[in-house]
Amino acid sequence: MQTVRDVMTTNIEYCTPLDNVYEVAVKMGDLDVGVIPIVENGRLIGLITDRDLVVRGIAEKRPGSNEVINVMSENLVTVSPDASVQEAAELMAKHQIRRLPVVENGKLIGIVSLGDLATSSYSDQNAKHALSEISEQHHNTH
Repeated sequence: MQTVRDVMTTNIEYCTPLDNVYEVAVKMGDLDVGVIPIVENGRLIGLITDRDLVVRGIAEKRPGSNEVINVMSENLVTVSPDASVQEAAELMAKHQIRRLPVVENGKLIGIVSLGDLATSSYSDQNAKHALSEISEQHHNTH
C-alpha cells in the first residue's frame, strides 16, 4: 500500500502570522504555487490559496499590508503521512480540495496535491475515481 509519505512534497515554503498578504502573494509568484501554509512554531495554523487572496483580500479591498490571519483559511482538512493514497484522494474528493497538508504530531511536514496523486504509481481504482471526481467537479465550477 502506497502512503501519503511516498508521494507528498516535503520541501514546503511557508509564511508566519507576522507576514502580510503582499509577502504571501510574492512568495506564491516566485515559487509558482497556488497555496502557502501559515505556520507558527512549526504548527500549521492556516493556509492561504490564490483564491483566498482574491476573495478575502482584493475583493474585500484589503491592502497588501493586511495580516495573513485576516485572509487565511483556518478550518483545515489535513492528513497523516501514514494514511493511504486512497484515503488522501477520498478526503480531497469529499472536501473538494486540490491540496492536502500533511501533519505529523501537530507539525506540518508536507503537502500532497492532486498532481502528486495523479502521477503516483498506485493502482487502486477507488482512489483514481475520487481524483476524477475532483477534476470534473472543479472543472464545472469555472
